[in-house]
Amino acid sequence: MLLAATVPNTPTWSPKIAIVMVLCNVLAIAIGKATMQMPSEGPQLPSPALFGGMGLPALLATTSFGHLIGTGVILGLANLGAL
Repeated sequence: MLLAATVPNTPTWSPKIAIVMVLCNVLAIAIGKATMQMPSEGPQLPSPALFGGMGLPALLATTSFGHLIGTGVILGLANLGAL
């Protein structure tokens, strides 16, 4: 089997893709804020009120999760032809 045949069609960057990624990150931050036991532990951010009092480790964890969700959503929407 040719490996190149298994690569999905990936879209190029556009403002639509950026909006999807931002929305997925906001969703992941909301999920993390609601489910983490101690989201404010560790080093604080310069403006903690902006992120609901979350610490740096919680922010890094939730945005990493948001990027994973966003990648799946973008690839899924691109496969459906919606992006």
